[in-house]
Amino acid sequence: MQLNVATDKARMGRLAAVDGAGLVRAAVKRRGEANIIVATGASQFEMLGALIAEPDMPWDRVTVFHLDEYVGLPITHPASFRRYLWERFHRKLPLPVRAFHYLDAELDPHAEANRVGEVLRRHPIDVCFCGIGENGHLAFNDPPADFDTDEPYLVVDLDEACRRQQLGEGWFPTLDEVPEHAISMSVKQIMKSKAIVCTVPDERKAEAVRKTVEGAITNAVPASILQDHADCTIYTDPPGASLLAGPPQGAGEA
Repeated sequence: MQLNVATDKARMGRLAAVDGAGLVRAAVKRRGEANIIVATGASQFEMLGALIAEPDMPWDRVTVFHLDEYVGLPITHPASFRRYLWERFHRKLPLPVRAFHYLDAELDPHAEANRVGEVLRRHPIDVCFCGIGENGHLAFNDPPADFDTDEPYLVVDLDEACRRQQLGEGWFPTLDEVPEHAISMSVKQIMKSKAIVCTVPDERKAEAVRKTVEGAITNAVPASILQDHADCTIYTDPPGASLLAGPPQGAGEA
């Protein structure tokens, strides 16, 4: 795992986007196509905006997979991740992507997890763009996360810390309105990605960053498994890195 502490959140997003865009271009050059995973949430605002602006991106050769989605939430809801990805990313791309596999968990989440999972099995992932939750979750794999399942997607329970994060970010007006279940890409499936670009800014994520980077690998901190990935870079800002014991890595690049 590599760590890059940018001088501010905007630079963090640009650095992560440049890194990920280069990996996508390399995959297309190597075999004519690329498969990626994109995440949602406030941590991805700057990165996705910068990724859209990256020049000469072969989006028409890219297949995109959706990382996670709430169970029972309509696409019209402001917190819908399908809505987020369409409004903040998909519709803004300068070229249409080859395919965009959204997760629709409104009616039958288990059937949807199986449906998109079967498509994902046929598309080895070149780049996973993701974040880390305040409770250390990876996608919606809250602690204690399942590190062993081979299923590409799971229907999972959301713990209170995760649900309070969604409330605190302003996606829902009350805690009672935050869903208790979601479809999430599994930890093992995320770890199958050839490269992982993880963007995790803000002081409220500092403890999760510390445990992910400097703590033991444990399903009590799901994102700590990223230490075992062969090509994972975590991008953060000074507030996000504020609890790390070691000196910031990569700060000069920002």
